[in-house]
Amino acid sequence: MSVKDKIKNNPGLKKLVHWMLIPSGEARPRLWVKWFVNPFLHKRGKGSKVRWRTRMDVLPFNNFQLGAGSTIEDFCTINNGVGDVIIGDNTLIGMSNVIIGPVNIGNNVIFAQNIVASGLNHEYRDVNQAIHQQKILTAPITVEDDCWIAANSVITAGVTIGRHSVVAAGAVVTKDIPPYSVAVGNPARVIKKYDFVAKEWVRA
Repeated sequence: MSVKDKIKNNPGLKKLVHWMLIPSGEARPRLWVKWFVNPFLHKRGKGSKVRWRTRMDVLPFNNFQLGAGSTIEDFCTINNGVGDVIIGDNTLIGMSNVIIGPVNIGNNVIFAQNIVASGLNHEYRDVNQAIHQQKILTAPITVEDDCWIAANSVITAGVTIGRHSVVAAGAVVTKDIPPYSVAVGNPARVIKKYDFVAKEWVRA
């Protein structure tokens, strides 16, 4: 049994380790984790940048990767506390984005401003228990290569956005978007698809 499995299977030890990594009631790691642990565990590609005014709630027990030539701009929050956050090569995460794992973003993707992509949900169905005390649900978000996610969009847990698709400003994506599509609205719906025979974008 691995050390990780031993910790997971021992509630008391798990609670102690969690407290050592994260202050009680917070989501961000302790400074010693940020400075002395994360740099050796998480992969940052050549030429990648994380701006100074970004909140990196990145912990060692889940994966974080930032691909070569990719940038996370100021005022973003990146959180891998409940699932991996993987960002591919030459991808831009624009200002004030919130990305909560599990999230996998491909290569050559543009996230504009004020986007929320969260693979996390809170259970709520037991009305005799406060929502924050109920279990956390996760479902991975996948944004495939070459996509453009416009400003103020929301991507909900479990959604896949197919390759070279565009999500319009303010859209709320609650279902999968096929590759080579343009999606708009709340909830988002596909209004255009690329026709490879006609070699043009056509109304869906």
